Amino acid sequence: MSVSPPSSHMPVVPADVTLGSQVSVGYPHAPSALQVPASITTRGSEEEEEGNPKEDDGELTEEEVSGCLYDLGPSATGLECTYRSLSIPGRNLTDISLLHNYVHLQRLEVPHNKIKDLSCVSHMPYLLFLDASHNEISQFGFHPPKNLKEVDFSYNQMSEMKALSAYSSLCRLNLDHNSFREIRGLEMCSSLTHLSLAHNRIYQLKGLGKLPLRELCLRGNHIRKIENIEKIWTLQTLDLSSNKIQSLSGLQNLHLLGSLNLENNMVSDIKEAKHIHDLPLLRELNLQRNPVQDEADYRLAAVFLLQQLSLLDQRDVMAEEKVSAVNKYDPPPEVTAARDHMMHAVFQLRQPQVIFDSTLPSLNTPYPMLVLAGPQACGKRELAHRLCQEFNQFFAYGICHTTRGPYFGEEDGSDYHYVSEEQFHDMIRAGKFIQTIQYAGHWYGLSREAIEEVAREGLACCVHMELEGVLSLKSTYFEPRYVLLVPTDQEKYGNRLRRRALYTREQMDSALSRVDAYVRLNREHPGYFDNVITCDDTVEAYKTLCQVVREYLGLEEEQGGGDGTSAMPENTFTGDSLKDTREQSDLSRNLYGKVQQRLAPPRSPAEVASQQKRRQLFREALTGKSPGAYTQPLNRVSLSASGSMALQAGQDPAPLSSPPPEPIENSSSQESRGSSALSSLRDSMGGPGKGAGPDLPGPGPGPGHDQDSLRVSAHRSHGLRLLPPAGLIPGGPIGGRLGPPRIQRQARPPAHPVGPQDRHPEPDPALTGEGAGKRGLPTAGYTPPRKGSRANISPI
Repeated sequence: MSVSPPSSHMPVVPADVTLGSQVSVGYPHAPSALQVPASITTRGSEEEEEGNPKEDDGELTEEEVSGCLYDLGPSATGLECTYRSLSIPGRNLTDISLLHNYVHLQRLEVPHNKIKDLSCVSHMPYLLFLDASHNEISQFGFHPPKNLKEVDFSYNQMSEMKALSAYSSLCRLNLDHNSFREIRGLEMCSSLTHLSLAHNRIYQLKGLGKLPLRELCLRGNHIRKIENIEKIWTLQTLDLSSNKIQSLSGLQNLHLLGSLNLENNMVSDIKEAKHIHDLPLLRELNLQRNPVQDEADYRLAAVFLLQQLSLLDQRDVMAEEKVSAVNKYDPPPEVTAARDHMMHAVFQLRQPQVIFDSTLPSLNTPYPMLVLAGPQACGKRELAHRLCQEFNQFFAYGICHTTRGPYFGEEDGSDYHYVSEEQFHDMIRAGKFIQTIQYAGHWYGLSREAIEEVAREGLACCVHMELEGVLSLKSTYFEPRYVLLVPTDQEKYGNRLRRRALYTREQMDSALSRVDAYVRLNREHPGYFDNVITCDDTVEAYKTLCQVVREYLGLEEEQGGGDGTSAMPENTFTGDSLKDTREQSDLSRNLYGKVQQRLAPPRSPAEVASQQKRRQLFREALTGKSPGAYTQPLNRVSLSASGSMALQAGQDPAPLSSPPPEPIENSSSQESRGSSALSSLRDSMGGPGKGAGPDLPGPGPGPGHDQDSLRVSAHRSHGLRLLPPAGLIPGGPIGGRLGPPRIQRQARPPAHPVGPQDRHPEPDPALTGEGAGKRGLPTAGYTPPRKGSRANISPI
């Protein structure tokens, strides 16, 4: 038995529907349930199957609808099973009024047709998605369904946007490629999160109000200025490509913005990125086809200004690029110091290699220096001058060079060497500087000659510098004592800056902010500075500094009754905070030394053996069993006082050394021995301490000998000598120890004639002024070399 084709009033059911299933086709006049034989086809009438298609007049038919229905499932009410979606693309339809019967549709797609009227949509109360793109629609022209969420009207002929207050549930609206000139009527769309108005004729950004937009696309319009979107604080993606935008001002308050597309605009200055610098979630930025890309190092500059980016101009931002950008435009102080050191080392290697006076005192101990570090106008220069005047037997002021002009009361050659910027850079290229910094637009530098001039006088060099200078100097082979002068009262420090009347408001604010940098460095790096002194009161700071220097030099024994103990001043601190005690400072120094030792590369067996040998020799020198390492080359034929007396008595002189002692175990014992070494050096100058000095290598006066007669005898046999300053003691946890210059004055001739019992062997030429002069050591009766003169040696 055959089944006749369905009439025009009966919908066609797909062939895959099983026999006896209940199907609702979506319009009110259809029966609620149909018993359909399995042999019924869904591909049109028999005429179409036979190759006689129906004439296309642009009107939608039931047969076309039945072939385009899909998504079979429960209806919106849940009471019946129905087709919920209809897609009829590219059929040149002009009339779709037939669809007003399909009330259960939830998704309607009619793109690429010639539709002008969408009034049938008003009869679809459950419609959620509408795609009417690529048609000839000129206006909305329908009452929107209550639950309509997504609408696509792109590529139509709309030119005016009416009030869309009825679209209360609308979430996505696509109006690309129309003819809109302004945005209006969207104020009541309280659920709109995605809006696209690309390729229209919009000139101004307005009418968006406080919409909860997350994505906004305005590509291909005529917008010249970003405005009226600062209240859209929920915006995450913004596309303003192919406009005429020149400035990024107006984006400052979009703190949730993560993607910004400004391709093909007129942005010409990378400094415009400052307007989006503080957007923490910005990850993607596209500035392709903008004049700004013609700037040199554009990408590095953009990465530096927007370090939160992960994608720039559709290219991933690598970690190496971020590091390079920071090192180029705002390098950390450590990087700046390392570059400064490398630059000066290279320029110095290009010069003729010479022996410097600062390296002559000893090959194993560094040249003693004292560095006063602190922020601008903290009083470090005044303290350095006063210190060098009071301790003129030990220190001399190292005069730096600068390109700034002299302040009131400053003198050229006394406070600074004032040079032009061109002269300063010529000196850099000539390898004359040890370290240089640029601060407040001016250059400052410590020259090699400034240190050498002090070293030729047999004194330690005292200099002052900013934090950057300390970082740079620590990269060199010098190992000074670093004393940090830090103001703790911001108000007093600010008043001091204002009283000088030398600085601008910006310079004063910068100086105040840099105080925290000094304190933070001292707190985060224990032992970085040897002492920290508060300088709110200059008088008290100088008293504290003098006491600290006396402890460095071992001069406290005179004032402390010879017991070698003294109390640390209350306003000086060491260690990782301004409230550390002296014991905590020693502990932090030892910890810092241990950490540095563990981070250091492993030493070879030869290096370990050499270091142990140096420590043994050093310990012997401390205990008086053998001369110091720095005096051994000069005392090859010298005799101790006891040895000379033994020669007079016809006896063999006492041995000059004893069996080597045990190696030094830890750094704390080294530091305690360092203090005793300073005391022994102090005694060698004729101080009240007991024990043999470095020039008396014997074990000490034997029984029956008078100590004063031994000292006079030693002076007579050794003659007049001025030894260079003792350097820093090697092997300490942080660096060397600053010691006093060892000065011996010519003993006065005895009042009675010298008899045979008083005669001694002739002094060694290496210990006299002539011998020491040949080695470059300043001695009494020896004229120091002229400034700038050096002893040439073969290049390295």
